[in-house]
Amino acid sequence: QVQLVESGGGSVQAGGSLKLSCAASGDILRWCAMEWHRQALGKERELVSSITIRGTITYTDSVKGRFTISQSQDNTKKTLVLQMNALKTEDTAVYYCAAQCAGVGVYWGQGTQVTVSS
Repeated sequence: QVQLVESGGGSVQAGGSLKLSCAASGDILRWCAMEWHRQALGKERELVSSITIRGTITYTDSVKGRFTISQSQDNTKKTLVLQMNALKTEDTAVYYCAAQCAGVGVYWGQGTQVTVSS
């Protein structure tokens, strides 16, 4: 079992910054890749960024150079961070933390709203 709790969403003007955090806990976390997804109103959920078990990082093209993902781990706990800079109105969405756990499946956080105004 994995628990995920996001924090750090909010409202910001275009060009501003926000930092999202995800507190993850669970005995199987060492076998989980960590991801940030987002879902804008009326659109499908999309993968924004991920860190694999081996530490490989990926970003979707629209956020490259603006978002930075990082994580720290202590035994059965991880803190996943998404630093978002130079935010655009199209970044407005609910952002979800996810743990992709080998042989088990996907766990999701409750989501946190990010609103970017022009």
